Amino acid sequence: MKENFNKHLFNSIIDNVMKYIFFICSIFAVIVVFSICIFIFIYSVPLFREVGFLEFVFGRNWQPSNNRFGIFPMIVGSLYVTILSTLIGGGFGLFTAIYISMFCPKKLKIVLSQIIDLLAGIPSIVYGFFGMIVLVPFLKNISPNGVGEGVLASSIILGIMILPTITSISRYNLEAVYKYYYDGAVALGSSHSQAVFGVIVKAAKSGIFSAMVLGMGRAIGETMAVMMIAGNAPFIPKDLFSYFRTMTINIALEMGYAAGVHRSSLIATAFVLLLFILILNIILYLIKGNRVNFSLSSIIDLFFKKRIKNDINDFSFKNIKMKNISIKSDILKFISIFATIVSTLSLVFIVLFILIRGVPYINFNLLFGESNNSQMTLFPAIVSTAMMLFMALIIAVPIGVFSAIYLTEYSKANGKLIYLIRIFTDSLSGIPSIVFGLFGMLIFLELFGIGRNILAGSLTLVLIILPSIIRQTEETLISIPASLREGSLALGASKVRTIFKIVLPCGFSGIITAIILSIGRIVGESAALIYTSGAVRYMPAGYFSAGSSFAVMMWMFSSEGLYINQTFATASILLMIVIFLNALLFILNNKLKKDY
Repeated sequence: MKENFNKHLFNSIIDNVMKYIFFICSIFAVIVVFSICIFIFIYSVPLFREVGFLEFVFGRNWQPSNNRFGIFPMIVGSLYVTILSTLIGGGFGLFTAIYISMFCPKKLKIVLSQIIDLLAGIPSIVYGFFGMIVLVPFLKNISPNGVGEGVLASSIILGIMILPTITSISRYNLEAVYKYYYDGAVALGSSHSQAVFGVIVKAAKSGIFSAMVLGMGRAIGETMAVMMIAGNAPFIPKDLFSYFRTMTINIALEMGYAAGVHRSSLIATAFVLLLFILILNIILYLIKGNRVNFSLSSIIDLFFKKRIKNDINDFSFKNIKMKNISIKSDILKFISIFATIVSTLSLVFIVLFILIRGVPYINFNLLFGESNNSQMTLFPAIVSTAMMLFMALIIAVPIGVFSAIYLTEYSKANGKLIYLIRIFTDSLSGIPSIVFGLFGMLIFLELFGIGRNILAGSLTLVLIILPSIIRQTEETLISIPASLREGSLALGASKVRTIFKIVLPCGFSGIITAIILSIGRIVGESAALIYTSGAVRYMPAGYFSAGSSFAVMMWMFSSEGLYINQTFATASILLMIVIFLNALLFILNNKLKKDY
């Protein structure tokens, strides 16, 4: 009797201790978001005191040498390229989603879905390099002023980059609405095309609009791809072929040598960028009225469930006039086919072009040769990337999994707190990587004084990948039947034992999926690492040595101008990693579907 009492007491203590550990991990995202906002604002104050916030935002002159700091041209440039890229990526993405979800044969649908997922996983620096090598020379030939860089080139590349996000989210919304309205529309005499464009698309309009806003969020925060093809002049663009500069480019170009008020002005630029992201968060919050999420890996399952239900409840067939769309629907069908062909061919062309140009230059010396002043090789990048992968994952995975456990297994304990944690987690995933890099520089380099090294880069990567790990793991744990938990508890197991012996093993595939997605993000990250881990060509001696990741090394190859073949080879390796990770995810997802 006494032994049972002691055992029960011990289990109770362990349950309470673990609950608090889970809780601490879950509020980590809240702490990080507040910390980023506070630190960015504090370091912006010297600029606001000297120049003034309104003068800084609406000033048209950016001349640090003359103490003139006006970022209005960068704001206009950011808005121009964001709006135009959303029109390009949103238009093609929406019609591609319509074809894949509503018209595509089942076997072809699987292929196209994998192609779109592959497009989403390509690192941004690969897109930028492709734009610099292929798109800019092409536009230069047709440009009226002989300039290929500028708004149009950047918008096209960004449009291709955000297309997968818009396609995936729009497709999810269309398929969710389809099962509720399609049969009714057909029963009223509509053809398949009329039902799709006259009923399904209209019923899913709020989710589609949310997808567009999410695409804008990624476009306005992109750095490396745009920096390679924008021209980077701090002036308001006059036309599509004008050089321009975005807020993110402004930070990345000058932070390396800025000091004093100049440095404060760049951090203040990040603060203004955060305000833009906050506005997009508010718009998304108002659209769906429940959660905000910028993570593609989890957004398809989490983002629109309540919104779709609201659309279904509010939608009425009385709002649809089938006669008005009888001809338009057939035209729109062909437009969707055309959009899908263009989107697919764009990916195939980018991938094949990079691989054909790069694979012949992949050799042993490039991969494992000594990197020094006379030559650059990828061996230091391989070691540095592996070290950052290990450190980032070993920290982020436990925090992310424990946070997801608290959100799923203890959500009934405090609903409002859970809701708040989810909002901040989703907000964290929407912060641009260049802002993470700035925050990492301010915290790890200046506050803690650990210097620009692999450890600082690894800790910054933890903040970047944490939201996707939390969301992916959370959705996996939610999908596990409650009966398994109830059965374990009924047999006398404690809550913590049930979590570790029943829940987590059942969700193992989902956790592995989150880890694979994180690996892809780490391998392709560049903007956040340049000012935290460094951009050097030498082999790191340890975690307190500077080191370049794969993507940063590719940026160094391209910026040198002497290593174009090596740049193609590095881009090819990144693409092969992305293809491998996508194939692995496809296998895991199929296994997960069979298990449940």
